[in-house]
Amino acid sequence: MAETDKLHSLDTSSSADPDKPETPLISRELSWLSFNYRVLQEAKDPRVPLLERLKFMAIFSSNLDEYFKVRVATMRRLVKLKKKTREKLREDPAQELDKILAEVSRQQKEFGQVFRNELIPELKKEHIHLINEQECHDRQRETALSYFQRTVKPLLVPIIFSSNPSPLFLKDQTVYLMIRLVPQQGQPEQYAILELPTQKHGGRFVELPAEQGEQYVMMLDDVIRIGLPDLFPGFAHVEAFALKLSRDAELDIEEEVSGNLMAKIKKSLKKREKGHPSRLLYDPETPESMLQALLERIGLTQDELVTGSRYHNFRDFFGFPAFEREDLYYQPQPPLPHPGLENAPSLLDALQTQEFLVHYPYQKFDYALRFFDEAASDPKVTSISATLYRVADKSKVAKALIKAAEHGKLVTVIVELKARFDEESNIFWGNKLEKAGANVIYGVPDLKVHSKIGLVSRQEDGHAKLYAYLSTGNFNEKTAKLYTDHALFTSDERLTQEVAQVFNFLVDGLQDYTYEHLLVAPLTLRTRFEELIQREMQLAQEGKPAYMLVKINALQDTRMIQQLYAASQAGVKIELLVRGICSLLPGISGVSDNITVRSIVDRYLEHGRIYVFGNGGEEIVYIASADWMNRNLSRRVEVGFPLYNPALRQEIRHLLDLQRKDNQKARNADNTYWISEDPTTTVRAQYAIYDFLRQQTAAAGFEVPPAADTRK
Repeated sequence: MAETDKLHSLDTSSSADPDKPETPLISRELSWLSFNYRVLQEAKDPRVPLLERLKFMAIFSSNLDEYFKVRVATMRRLVKLKKKTREKLREDPAQELDKILAEVSRQQKEFGQVFRNELIPELKKEHIHLINEQECHDRQRETALSYFQRTVKPLLVPIIFSSNPSPLFLKDQTVYLMIRLVPQQGQPEQYAILELPTQKHGGRFVELPAEQGEQYVMMLDDVIRIGLPDLFPGFAHVEAFALKLSRDAELDIEEEVSGNLMAKIKKSLKKREKGHPSRLLYDPETPESMLQALLERIGLTQDELVTGSRYHNFRDFFGFPAFEREDLYYQPQPPLPHPGLENAPSLLDALQTQEFLVHYPYQKFDYALRFFDEAASDPKVTSISATLYRVADKSKVAKALIKAAEHGKLVTVIVELKARFDEESNIFWGNKLEKAGANVIYGVPDLKVHSKIGLVSRQEDGHAKLYAYLSTGNFNEKTAKLYTDHALFTSDERLTQEVAQVFNFLVDGLQDYTYEHLLVAPLTLRTRFEELIQREMQLAQEGKPAYMLVKINALQDTRMIQQLYAASQAGVKIELLVRGICSLLPGISGVSDNITVRSIVDRYLEHGRIYVFGNGGEEIVYIASADWMNRNLSRRVEVGFPLYNPALRQEIRHLLDLQRKDNQKARNADNTYWISEDPTTTVRAQYAIYDFLRQQTAAAGFEVPPAADTRK
């Protein structure tokens, strides 16, 4: 782990506050790369089922693609600023970019080694052979050539370079094959380029006939390589080299606050495919003359070149054939029924006397769908409100809201158009909702609506009764199977009345609402957290136990980091579970002695945010949609909600304690695996949480699956 240690030794003395230049910070960019390395660690981990390891390789690749499209593209724009403007920045963007590219290069080299030296041999042990055009025998070559001629060749549109250079546009995130054409006698070689038709073909892989129990699969790239002489007849030699371009996707739309935002988003979506190139990945075996000819035609310089491998777009390995090998995947963890909600004839009626906390993906997401679907059909319900940030392609939540509007109910939906890479889907559902008669509001000026809340108003005994849904995760039934989140169903008036105020704020933009219970960014969330930290500092200074337990996705806000450093110096014990970016440095003498940082990366993406404050023995627990990043605290609409119910507070605290004890998938700040004080006890939190909830469900009389093997 020496290389990872080196990563964390960089950029540890910068500060966003000129009055406190001593604040130790890790670069946000390098910290993110450290997170993605943890994903690569999962691909390396032999305890992870083999085909799941391939998926982690795909996740690593997909993450890195987005990183280049957004963060590296932003860094390149900063480098191009005028010198006087660059001097105002806290870091020299050119130096920062050099460090980023060096670390990416190191990780990609290791990525290739893991694939070639670990995963390919392991696949062979399991009788699965990923072969290329040089490894197949004659019969397989004939099969691949026949498949090429019949299925692939009609999809190919090669472009041959002419003697006069002409501009060439390459699509974003698309694999191309650069073709070298060597003529029969003495003529100059020619170049051509063709797009890999992955989408039209229906995937990146071609299965070949099994032989004596051995499975064979070939990448589409290599099937095309076999067919090149057929595609380009008459040449003495034809060979292909892969390349892929990533384009700038940082559209700066967060700063767009005037005019017709919908029109700007639609225009930006069209521009995205034509964004400025941020990275050209190429096969290192590509001849220099061929590479130079390409650069001239697409208008790039050597600065955008990044050495890749023979294959690009490893995210396509999400579609690697399963070969009916369930033993090479994680054991299923079917979502559990919630004991209090599963058999409730009416979810809204059940909420009249009790509130419920549901944990995804361990428990069913169906209850969130039922909440809106039942409200849409209930004649007593008069209005429904919801915030839509990222929804599924065939969103059942959006369909329920459409049904409610068609039934004449007052439906108010806040559709966030600035949810990066989901803008097009959100526009689609916004249009559908408007056509159904819903009141659709496309975001809030200056702010991104990131909260995940819903509200139902129902006429009961002559007055309006409010029911609320508050969550850390999106209204998305697809990601609810992959992301760990928490959701509260409640009719507690202390919360529902303030949820109604949040929707009023989103509709009218007025900021003079009073919140005593909810934490609402950018209005009260930051200041309330600062007050709670100050309270722990006061307790510590009085010699009383003082502590904080925080589980978040990212910690980058410098003001909050400074608060945590101050609390540590005052004697407050602080445990942080941070999945991704963490700019705070733990364990610095005299600065952060009392702070520990760990990160869990496992089969599910940790997504829930939990904040626990000791409060002199009467713990305060909040669940929130917000991380401690500047954007969440200052430039987004976020909602944090308290757990007042002692039983629910105890439940979430138990789940958090299981994560604190994880000694299988928890990493320290330097990405070494955390070793607990009791190594005889094995705790893998995501399995322990599922088992805890499984036992609760079984105790309530429901049928449940058997306990899972934590090794699989």
